[in-house]
Amino acid sequence: MSEDEFDEGRFGEDPPASFEQAPFEQAPFEQEEALWGDAPAAPAPAAAGQQASEPPPDAPLALYRRYRPDTFAEVIGQDHVTAPLQRALANNRVNHAYLFSGPRGCGKTTSARILARALNCEKGPAPEPCGVCRSCRDLARGGPGSIDVIEIDAASHGGVDDARDLRERAFFAPVQSRYKIYIVDEAHMVTTAGFNALLKLVEEPPPHVKFIFATTEPDKVIGTIRSRTHHYPFRLVPPKTLSAYLARLCEAEGIAVDSTVLPLVVRAGAGSVRDSLSVLDQLLGGAEDSGVSYAQATALLGYTPDSLLDEIVDAFAAGDGGAVFAGVDKIIEVGQDPRRFAEDLLRRLRDLLVVAQVPDAVASGLIDVAGDQAERLRSQAAALGPGELTRGAEVIARGLTDMRGTTAPRLHLELMCSRILLPGADVDDRGLHARLDRLERRIGMDAGRRSEPQTAAPSGAENARPAGAPEPGSVETPPTEDAGRVNEASPPPAEAPAPRAAEPPAETPAPPAAKTPEPPPAEETPPAQPGALNTAEVRRLWPDVLEEVKRLHRFTWILVSQNAQVAEVLDGTLTLAMPNAGARESFGRGRGEDVLREALVAALGVDLRITTMVDSSAAPAKGGASRPASRPAPPERPAPSADQAPPPRQPSARESSAPPGGGWQGPPPQGEPPPPDDDPWRAAPPTSDRSAAARERIRPTRAGGVASADQPEEEPEPGESDPVEDAGASHSELLSKHLGAELIAEEPVER
Repeated sequence: MSEDEFDEGRFGEDPPASFEQAPFEQAPFEQEEALWGDAPAAPAPAAAGQQASEPPPDAPLALYRRYRPDTFAEVIGQDHVTAPLQRALANNRVNHAYLFSGPRGCGKTTSARILARALNCEKGPAPEPCGVCRSCRDLARGGPGSIDVIEIDAASHGGVDDARDLRERAFFAPVQSRYKIYIVDEAHMVTTAGFNALLKLVEEPPPHVKFIFATTEPDKVIGTIRSRTHHYPFRLVPPKTLSAYLARLCEAEGIAVDSTVLPLVVRAGAGSVRDSLSVLDQLLGGAEDSGVSYAQATALLGYTPDSLLDEIVDAFAAGDGGAVFAGVDKIIEVGQDPRRFAEDLLRRLRDLLVVAQVPDAVASGLIDVAGDQAERLRSQAAALGPGELTRGAEVIARGLTDMRGTTAPRLHLELMCSRILLPGADVDDRGLHARLDRLERRIGMDAGRRSEPQTAAPSGAENARPAGAPEPGSVETPPTEDAGRVNEASPPPAEAPAPRAAEPPAETPAPPAAKTPEPPPAEETPPAQPGALNTAEVRRLWPDVLEEVKRLHRFTWILVSQNAQVAEVLDGTLTLAMPNAGARESFGRGRGEDVLREALVAALGVDLRITTMVDSSAAPAKGGASRPASRPAPPERPAPSADQAPPPRQPSARESSAPPGGGWQGPPPQGEPPPPDDDPWRAAPPTSDRSAAARERIRPTRAGGVASADQPEEEPEPGESDPVEDAGASHSELLSKHLGAELIAEEPVER
């Protein structure tokens, strides 16, 4: 008995009335009406040819969908990928599996679709699809797609079951195209088990199957899959290329965009074409009748306006803390993110650093700014200096790391600004260089260095100053009255005694300035401009520099003090003379230059570049200063031989009036041999009676008293260039005679 006969025999031709009135036989809407009351009216059917879910016919698509490339020639910034793929298509050497990797929005999936379109073109495989055949039309922009090109989102279909299903369907031949192509997007989301399930298929696929994997993280694709594919890494699009592409799109859209807006769009897109098109689409959607302005773009994208950045940078250059904190307050008041402001400020400091090192950075394309802003960047870079710019950028970079997840971003921003305003807060080299840059700008170091050729004249006299003698600055302590009297009573050098006039020219004494090794008085040195250090001043302060070197690095101190001598200071460069090439190489190999520069900064307050030269005559004495020879007389004045006695002469007026034990002693009486200690041709020791007498003679003058009655003031004295008087004098007597100096102690030099 069939089922129908069973039903008919059971119920007959007509079912019972009770069955018709059974509640479970009611329609669903009738049941709902019985339970809840009147049911809502059904919606009216849509008119013919109109669908309620369709957007208006004039609603445009997003820019990144409307301008998606259809050929390899339309892909921008990826020539290193598109050119090899086109050559492989032209040579018919297409691999069975490809791996496209790179940042988001740079053209991986788009290039995969173009490759599938070129492979299935009826006139191909060809480097460029024809765009006319059915396969090209189906895969074109806005087309319905092809049944033989399957796109799989691995983020939701990356399990082992999905991989097995793909493996089973891959063996079926394509329906209407040449190849069945699988485009696996977000391939890094496929699980390890899923990749293992696909491994055999990817290794040996059927002839009609091609795989294209696209991922942003190729390292997460297992190595066994990567080794079976051709890997093409995509890159971010360069700013210039992307900016030109966006300008063409704006012209195609017919909307005016300010030239300063496109750099902001490129910056927001960070090299991603899709992200940049999304930002531009947002700006074009809210454009006014006049187009998109810079103020509108900065307000919408949240960037700091250039005018506010200029105020902050100028305040940093001037050290104006009030203006800096007023700018920070303005940032907070307008509701801008402090972290975004810090990023914008860091970018501005980076641009200033590039401009400081490369003056034509704007013209060469290293910085993408408007033309009117280039001159402003140059002036700001010159006002701050490389050292302070580098330190400020590092402070902000560290502050951005500290601001992550903070609950008080304004506090961190203000602390960053405080550290930039106060270079002394950093005890490392960066803070030191920043302070030096600021000091040089304030005292006009560059103007002082331009005057160094005029102030460096007395360097030879400074180099000849004895190491044990007082510095020129200390000679100013005695009153100048005695020196004035000596100078007034001294005849000019031309009035030399007649007996010496007939000597050969070689024995003619030198002028007074070059006769003695001591330096001229301090008041005769032309003063240098403020902030400038010439060669003479560096030589005078060289012992202080050596003391600082000794404190910093003892080996460098030994090397410099025994071998280096100040040769010249010019244009911010200190040239040291070394006696031989070995000493110069030893100085260059170690930390000598860094230690010496740090010592110059600590002792003199200047940062000089260090250069070295080989000079065989450069042999500094202990302490770093030049010391005269230990012989009684200068080398250019040959002393008389031992068997030649000095000719007898009459005592001069000065000798007869000199006090006992001081100055020059008169000759002994006739017939008596001169005592050994009074030999005028032998130098007296530093602690001799003559030095003691000289100290006794100048002590009343220093105390404010007058000379004794035994030493008349008005009596004329012989000229200073008297060779008979000065030929046998020791250096201590010459210092006492001509300068009124007091020699306290003298240390011998051991060579």
